[in-house]
Amino acid sequence: MNPSNAKITYLFHSGYAVETANHFMIFDYYQPFPGNKLSMTDGVITSEFLKSKKNIMVFSSHAHADHFDRIIFDWAKENPDINYILSNDIRTNTAPYKCHMVAAYEESIIDDVKIQTFGSTDQGISFLLTVDGLSIFHAGDLNWWHWSGEPKEDRVIAEKAFKEEVEKIVGKTIDIAFFPVDRRLEEAYCIGAEYFAMKCKPKLLLPMHFGKDFGASHDFSKRAKELSIPTVEIKQLGQEIFF
Repeated sequence: MNPSNAKITYLFHSGYAVETANHFMIFDYYQPFPGNKLSMTDGVITSEFLKSKKNIMVFSSHAHADHFDRIIFDWAKENPDINYILSNDIRTNTAPYKCHMVAAYEESIIDDVKIQTFGSTDQGISFLLTVDGLSIFHAGDLNWWHWSGEPKEDRVIAEKAFKEEVEKIVGKTIDIAFFPVDRRLEEAYCIGAEYFAMKCKPKLLLPMHFGKDFGASHDFSKRAKELSIPTVEIKQLGQEIFF
């Protein structure tokens, strides 16, 4: 793979894998329906698949079950050199593994990858990586959580908290961003992604946090075209996007 290029694979929900020139990164892996499907083409990662990979980094943004799947530790049986970068709200026995527990607003370098953490508007953290000449942002549960059924004052607070957090990221170079697009928010399903794109200007913004609702990605792709937001419609598990 050429420097400053990336192969991105959609796994499920908020889960993506990103392969760069020298690293293989996995974000918020969660695969509740693997069945007998055991390959990346189905959005499933196995220890056998990772056995020959080098410089693997596994990120979990918070402890919610749809962002942190304990099966990620099984991968270390075949590849004990995996680095796990976990939000410090995750409670687990990390002793047998190469785990790095991080909080919001920290900065570290692991295997030549610069990792900056930011906050969330729900639980945990968001990640901004600088790796092999690329900058990659994974929002975790950072989003404009505008729930129509909540009192107006709560929605105002949610908007303020989101915009204040995004302001901390404004000015950072972002090549690839993974951001929630969630139709449980009804007509507000993508306002967070739209605002983030407007303020932070990623070169590519890919939707996440939509579970099996691929229609959310379809609708967002149409909306993004109207707003000149660079994106790719996610249509299936295991879909590959080249950056």
